[in-house]
Amino acid sequence: MTNFAQGNDGVRLAWEEAGADTGIGEPIVLVHGFASDRVQNWRAPGWYQTLTEAGRRVVALDCRGHGESDKPHDPESYGDRMVDDVVAVMDAAGIDGAVDVMGYSMGGMIAMGLAMRHPGRLRRMVVAGVGDSYFHDAPRRRIAIADALTVDDPRTLADPVQRQFRLFAGQKGKDLAALAACMRKSRTIYSAGELARWPGDVLVVCGETDNLTGDPQGLAQAFPSGRAVVVPKRDHMTAVGDKVYKQAVLEFLAS
Repeated sequence: MTNFAQGNDGVRLAWEEAGADTGIGEPIVLVHGFASDRVQNWRAPGWYQTLTEAGRRVVALDCRGHGESDKPHDPESYGDRMVDDVVAVMDAAGIDGAVDVMGYSMGGMIAMGLAMRHPGRLRRMVVAGVGDSYFHDAPRRRIAIADALTVDDPRTLADPVQRQFRLFAGQKGKDLAALAACMRKSRTIYSAGELARWPGDVLVVCGETDNLTGDPQGLAQAFPSGRAVVVPKRDHMTAVGDKVYKQAVLEFLAS
């Protein structure tokens, strides 16, 4: 069942939970990637089942601009507001204090932003689909991707990354104008020194052939208690539901 929370600017945020009906389960909050949603990123690849079978209560949100959440077309509605949205959903779900959070790609960046802006709300975090490239944010690249999302025919895009983003964002039911606005507004990128101030355990996971993220090791090393896992023969899109990724997360959460 879809529930709704409200961001601090009034944007409605869709979320759902799984595993709560068992009467057990320490919560874990899931934050999806860009142009995806809670169903495509987490439910469909089997993450709800994997985590609830491990005894966890899953709380998964649709980030603003995605899924069933409101989709503003103003870039100023995005950026670090998306970090604060996670707290709004946690509050709506009755989650107090520190909790485990897992984010993929954009969601991983949001998770790190949460650790910086609201450090007391995280216990541990899994940052997947984000690697060394995090420290080399390229605003011009993001703008180029946002521009690509406004192109009517993705076949006209010569750049393979632009074309990949446009094809994925152009799937049925997705709002290209909202996604372009989301991409245009940057979130705060934190230095390795800033990330080092967060003391919790961190697992960084990337696909071996993921040319968007870079190697996970450098990002993991920025945290005092970070560890890295490489998913063999997987890229940015195919690592999401991989069994190696899932097993690494289960072992991390059990440690």
